[in-house]
Amino acid sequence: MSRRPPLGFIFAVTLTGILNNTLITPALPDILTDLGVPSERSGILVASGSTAGIVMAPVVGILADRFGRRLVLTVCLALFGTFGGVAALAPSFTVLLVARFIQGFGSAGLVNLAIVLIGDHWSGTERTRIVGRNSAVLTVGLAAIPSMSGVLTEAFGWRVAFAVFTVALLTAGVAWTILDGRRPADPPRVRDQVAAAATAIRNPVILATVVASLLVFVAIFGVMLTAFPIHLADEFGLGAAARGLVISIPAVTSTIAAFNLARIRSVLSPRRIVGVGAATFALAFVLLGVAGALAVVIAAALLFGAAEGSLIPTLQDLNVEAAPDEHRGAVVAVWVGAARLGQTVGPLMAGVGLALVGSGPTLVIGSGVALALLVVAVVGPLPRGTQASVR
Repeated sequence: MSRRPPLGFIFAVTLTGILNNTLITPALPDILTDLGVPSERSGILVASGSTAGIVMAPVVGILADRFGRRLVLTVCLALFGTFGGVAALAPSFTVLLVARFIQGFGSAGLVNLAIVLIGDHWSGTERTRIVGRNSAVLTVGLAAIPSMSGVLTEAFGWRVAFAVFTVALLTAGVAWTILDGRRPADPPRVRDQVAAAATAIRNPVILATVVASLLVFVAIFGVMLTAFPIHLADEFGLGAAARGLVISIPAVTSTIAAFNLARIRSVLSPRRIVGVGAATFALAFVLLGVAGALAVVIAAALLFGAAEGSLIPTLQDLNVEAAPDEHRGAVVAVWVGAARLGQTVGPLMAGVGLALVGSGPTLVIGSGVALALLVVAVVGPLPRGTQASVR
């Protein structure tokens, strides 16, 4: 096994990978106003950054298994940073959509390759702990990045906030410097590689994590990151900085849950974690949609965060655990591809809801996605056992 990469680097890749949509969320109303487009097009704008990842995430995984982690990760980071800079300078809504779409090719490989690096170098309860910490870092980013973006947008405009995307170019340089550049000595033919990976993905547990991932990210990116900001602006009159602060609130409980994932897994089975998380999602979405007081909205957001912080790393850990070593990149990338599909479909669905019924009902309707996730937990093949101990 090659030398372990520093955890700080892995966490930096994860944070870079979530910039694509978290940086834009508080600025959505400002961008739409500045470029002269209606609010119902917010879903298209959010989805444009993740559409490419639906197809590219599995491709990136196969390439990483074939050509090594360093080359593929460096290219993804460089592409993301370059077209993030183009998005910051976009003169029109069309150019912005195109720049974000191409940027999505780069972001397709970031979060999954961070998880692959963890799977390459850690195992067992230690891997579960690192996956949980990586997810905790992700949720801290979900808190800090929208807040930072909201402040920058309100003070200097959304284009200055978008300049943060270019930090990926620095991360690309670090990746090329510290990662092992070795490739598999005798890689299989691409056709054989795809066939073997497809066989692995048919593992019932892996398939269940993929379906659950799709539903979780439809809920997060459709309900919380598309409809919720519009609801805060329309119903409570919050500006960009205040919206960013409220959107970041779930990260408090999410970070606590993710950081303690190994302890949670020692007392609850994955099946129960997903079931409780789905039910909590449903309750939170209903409260967000009907609440007339900001205090109730904040309480619902905290509930949502607790569920999010246990759901995502649990599904990631199960996926990595079930994946064969030689196809880990491809299998994890399919999981991320499902997440990217959710990130694309969710905002588009939210955009339709915003246009037809408004923000409050759209939030309530989002509980239906959570109920579908509950069905996966109840009837799916997720493991029933707990991890025996926490070191």
